[in-house]
Amino acid sequence: MKGAGGGAPAPRTAHGRKGPVIITGGAGFIGTNLADRLLDDGQPVVVFDNLSRRGVDRNAQWLAQRHGPRVEIVEGDVRDAAAVGRAVRSAAQVFHFAAQVAVTSSLIDPLEDFEVNARGTLNLLEAIRGRPDPPPLVFTSTNKVYGDLDDLDLDLDGTRYVPADPAIRAHGVGEDRSVCFCSPYGCSKGTADQYVLDYARTFRLPAAVFRMSCIYGPHQCGTEDQGWVAHFVIRAIQGEPVTIYGDGMQVRDVLFVDDLVDAFLLAQSRMDRVRGRAFNVGGGPASTTSLLELLDRIRELHGSRPPFERDAWRAADQRYYVSDTRRFRALTGWQPKTDLAAGLRALYRWLVGVQPRPVAVAAGTMAS
Repeated sequence: MKGAGGGAPAPRTAHGRKGPVIITGGAGFIGTNLADRLLDDGQPVVVFDNLSRRGVDRNAQWLAQRHGPRVEIVEGDVRDAAAVGRAVRSAAQVFHFAAQVAVTSSLIDPLEDFEVNARGTLNLLEAIRGRPDPPPLVFTSTNKVYGDLDDLDLDLDGTRYVPADPAIRAHGVGEDRSVCFCSPYGCSKGTADQYVLDYARTFRLPAAVFRMSCIYGPHQCGTEDQGWVAHFVIRAIQGEPVTIYGDGMQVRDVLFVDDLVDAFLLAQSRMDRVRGRAFNVGGGPASTTSLLELLDRIRELHGSRPPFERDAWRAADQRYYVSDTRRFRALTGWQPKTDLAAGLRALYRWLVGVQPRPVAVAAGTMAS
C-alpha cells in the first residue's frame, strides 16, 4: 500500500535535512501515533512494516486515508537487509520500532526473536552506517534489559509493592543500574540496545536508546503478552475475563503515547546532547499503577471491571519497575503532561469505538 507520489519538494526536518522520516514498525501502536504527529506537522513519512501484527493493517489504512500522499506504506521486514537499505536510502531521520515484542513468544521461538530484534537492528545500523551522512536514529529498547530485578527489596503497601530503598521509591530505577538480560526477549532487545550504543561510539552514528516502560493510548491493540493496559480495557468492553499472573500487586509506571511522541521529537531535535546514551522513559513515580489498581480504575470508567483469574508468575516478570526519567528530562526539558486518569479515558473512548461489544442472547434463543 502506498500513498500517491507528489511533486512538491520534501520539507526539511529540525536538523535541516531533506527527505522523509522512516519509521520501522510504523504501523504499530507507537509508530502510528508518531507518524500521525509528524504528518500533521507537514513532514513526509515512510512507514516500513511487515503488517504481521493484529490491527496494524487497520492502522496503515487509517494513516493513508488521513494523510494521503504524504505517507508511504512500505511492506517490508527488518530481517531483509536489502529492503532495509532501500528504505533508509533517503531518510532524514529514523525511528526503529520494529520488533518481536513478547517475552512469551521469545520463549516459544528464541531464534525468530533473535532474528527480528537483534539481527534486524544490526541490518538497520549497517544501512545507516553506509550513508555518507548518516541520519539520526532513535531506538526503542525495553526495561527488560534490567532483568527481573529480584534483588530489589520490596514492601507491601495495600494493593501494590513499593521499594524499601527510599531513593528508588522517590525516583524509580535509573540508567546506572547494570543490565541483566533475562529471557530470550530480554537478550535480543538487550543485544540490539547495546549494538545501537556501540555504533554511536565506534562509528559515531547519531543514535540514542529509549528503555521504555508501559506505553498506552489510542491505536493500541493490546494482548495478554504485550500492551497490557489496553488488553485489560478491551476485555472489560468485551465482557471477558483477564488472567493475572502472580498476585496482581506488581507495579509499573505508565506513559501516555502523546507524551512519548513529545520525547521522541525532543530526542531527535537535541541529538547532539543525547547521542550515544540510553534513557529510561516512562511515566515515572508520578504515574504508577499495580495490576489490581488498574482493574479498579477500569471499573470507574466502564461501570464494571473484567473478572480475573490467577495463574503462576511468568518467567522474568518484574514485581516492581518504575522509570527514573531525570537524565532525559535534564538534557531535553521533557515532562509528561497526561495523567493516568485522563490518558485512560482517552484510550477507553478509542477502544469503545473499535471493539465489538458482547451481544446479549435472550433465554431460549440461539445466536448464529
